[in-house]
Amino acid sequence: MNDLVRQHTALSESDLEWLHLLVSEWQLLSDLSFADLVLWVPTLDGTRYVSVAQMRPNTGPTSYQDDMVGHLVPRGRRPLLDAALDEGRIVREGDPEWREEVPVRVESIPVRREGRVLGVIARNTNLLTVRTPSRLELTYLQSASDLAQMIAAGAFPFPGQQVDMDASPRAGDGLIRLDADGIVQYASPNALSAYHRLGLAADLVGQHLGQITAELAPSRGPVDEALVKLASGYAPRETEVEGSGGVIQLRAIPLKPKGTRIGSLILLRDVTELRRRERELITKDATIREIHHRVKNNLQTVAALLRLQARRMDSVRGREALNEAVRRVGSIAIVHETLSQNLDERVEFDEIADRVVAMVAEISPGKVVCRRTGRCGILDAEVATPLSMVLTEILQNALEHAFAPGEHGTVEVAAMRGGPRGQERLLITVQDDGRGLPEGFDPQRAGNLGLQIVRTLVEGELGGTFDMVPGVERGTRVVLDIPVQSQK
Repeated sequence: MNDLVRQHTALSESDLEWLHLLVSEWQLLSDLSFADLVLWVPTLDGTRYVSVAQMRPNTGPTSYQDDMVGHLVPRGRRPLLDAALDEGRIVREGDPEWREEVPVRVESIPVRREGRVLGVIARNTNLLTVRTPSRLELTYLQSASDLAQMIAAGAFPFPGQQVDMDASPRAGDGLIRLDADGIVQYASPNALSAYHRLGLAADLVGQHLGQITAELAPSRGPVDEALVKLASGYAPRETEVEGSGGVIQLRAIPLKPKGTRIGSLILLRDVTELRRRERELITKDATIREIHHRVKNNLQTVAALLRLQARRMDSVRGREALNEAVRRVGSIAIVHETLSQNLDERVEFDEIADRVVAMVAEISPGKVVCRRTGRCGILDAEVATPLSMVLTEILQNALEHAFAPGEHGTVEVAAMRGGPRGQERLLITVQDDGRGLPEGFDPQRAGNLGLQIVRTLVEGELGGTFDMVPGVERGTRVVLDIPVQSQK
């Protein structure tokens, strides 16, 4: 709509915002009218109309099988549009039109803002299934007529009341018509069922909706007075009401077809099951986070016990082995700590990588500098956990074997992520400038426990590849190539 309005019309940005506000609301008018709506705006030179938006009803058959948006019509071809635009009134004169052997009643509703007519809504009703209307349909049509008059007078939509069409209740979800005093004149079957679920035992018709709603909702002191006014339809508002048996979403629309409020429309939706599922999900998420938190605490306890045992050992090799185990357990604990702070089973692995680098670098403080470049991105927990262990083993191996005691050097972890969506891969390179690989060293056959862990995790759990090769100038370069799923 933005492009069409700016290309073909003289409307200002504030006028365009008003049209957007109207379009966010007019599904209600379409459903209440059982009719298609097409918004026509005069072009810059005033010789034609351009259709900038279209809406089909959810409550009846459509009158337009084709998309009308973008069509240009010369002025004079559709007299009802001309009359509504020039005279600023709703035009209903004329016989039904025939479109593909279907009779269609056409009406034109001027769209007014601050005293100016911006465009015209063509309301097209398919008459093929016309029959004697029920009380529900009569209420719908009367409400649609009131809303149409408010649009023509510039009183609808309500400024500053942008509506989420997906989240807000619709006419078919439940509708209540109130008089000026807030007394229920009509309640649709869905609306009555929703109130019965809240705990209402009687009929709604003839009751004061605000008072009934406040009685069904738990007592909240001064808030009850606001709820009474809202459910009485005095102002355009939206809220949720929770009773002993359910939750309903309410939206109030004051009806002022001639400038004075004659009543209100209350749209409502039973959202009991939706809120129940949301609470279950919140509880489930909290439980999962608590589990990760406890696992992290348990792993840290295990690491502390291993560290304590290492300090009491006389054997240097035994102490080193226990310290390696402490770092392995710690890398897993880091992942669980990160998961305990998230709402899903995915983690930002760059944070984990930085903590792993810092943890492993503690074995040679002030001598070898470790740093990370590039970005790993968001990874699933089932990838992050083994990958953190792999990174720990590779860094630990580099710091222990690439440099002599007291020797200064650098270890760089570089990450690069790319590839087509659905086939994305993560490439991690660990480069040191140490002494390099021994002659004849084969990383695929080496019996070192750390390398065995790396091979098993990379090839078995991660489905990737692992290799160790001499650096370009000196040192050793370890390359990990792992498939990952794209995350938004």
